[in-house]
Amino acid sequence: MTRADTATTLLDRHGTTYAAEADITLRDTPQPLYQLLVLSLLLSARIRADVATAAARALFAHGLRSPKAMEGASWQERVDALGEGHYRRYDERTATQLGEGAGLIREEWSGDLRKAREKADGDEKALASELREVPGIGPTGVDIFLREAQSVWPEYAPRFDPKALQGAARLGLPEDPRRLARLTDDPATFAAALVRAALDKKVVEDVKEHAR
Repeated sequence: MTRADTATTLLDRHGTTYAAEADITLRDTPQPLYQLLVLSLLLSARIRADVATAAARALFAHGLRSPKAMEGASWQERVDALGEGHYRRYDERTATQLGEGAGLIREEWSGDLRKAREKADGDEKALASELREVPGIGPTGVDIFLREAQSVWPEYAPRFDPKALQGAARLGLPEDPRRLARLTDDPATFAAALVRAALDKKVVEDVKEHAR
């Protein structure tokens, strides 16, 4: 089994981004980018990824798809939506962070995260600093956001964050981002699949079985 075989099998069987799982059609436009940031906040908590994506879908199903809508909703509405996605352990704190974050995004970037990208001008550290101003977005949230956003913000590709590299190690793949990038033409999806391998040993077992 070659590394190429492993990468191909991983993508074929587990190649879904977390944005896609949360029903976000990612484009370089304000609303999908905001939804991705919301998802990144939810995923960065110590809670199962499937619960985080379910909570994101519930928020969006309630119409909370933009900073304006999120800020305009009541705190209880946000709590209730999170609860529908079974995101209960951190629901109250997260509901507050989502409301405050939406207000900051509207004030600082007129509701458009592309303005943060423009301000950073390709400087990853500068962009990370901007995004970390949003309540609830720490280093892990930034990693998740950029890992998924690299498909529409190519200046940050290829990006394989520490969790993706952990998945690569479990699959016997290189732990160097540049070498990993040679195994795919879709680094965002590949990185998400590697994260799934890091989070679930069944993914690793499945890939090793079917790549033989």
